[in-house]
Amino acid sequence: MKNLAVSRRYAKALILIGQEDGQAERYNEELTAMVDLFDTQEGFEKALTNPLYNKNDRKKVLEAVLGATELSVVMKSFMMLLFDKGRITILRDIASYYNDLADELKGIVKASITSATQLSSEAVEKIRDAFSKKVGKTIVLNVEQDPSLIGGVVTKIGDLVLDGSVKTQLINMRETLKKGESV
Repeated sequence: MKNLAVSRRYAKALILIGQEDGQAERYNEELTAMVDLFDTQEGFEKALTNPLYNKNDRKKVLEAVLGATELSVVMKSFMMLLFDKGRITILRDIASYYNDLADELKGIVKASITSATQLSSEAVEKIRDAFSKKVGKTIVLNVEQDPSLIGGVVTKIGDLVLDGSVKTQLINMRETLKKGESV
């Protein structure tokens, strides 16, 4: 949980810089490229994070890699800051949260809906349109299916969760009955 809060702080700081200099989208692409580098270049991330290697040597590796890229000066400085502060290990979380912030700047909000049964494409479009009207932004909707919900849907927009599943209603009813309250 602590790493999540730290990741958000770094992402927010970078997005503020991006808003000021008009490069928010570029930084988003560059963060994604660095995560891709971690994912595709086997051993690169370990070379930067393994405490068995001398910290100065690890820093030289990062400097060499950054020197060979066409990343912006801000991104190179950001990556060095993450390394110096021992935060390079949470780069993926920072990049993920930054991506969400960059989408918000463009008026895009990510939402998800989980239903007990398969939803028709027409129903999904109606839900997407309703969300768009409600928040006044473009909605990118991720649709999932979870039969354990029994019925109903669970919707997430940002940090807001609307749980209308039968499963949750039954759990709530059980808790009410345990307390001896009337339903």
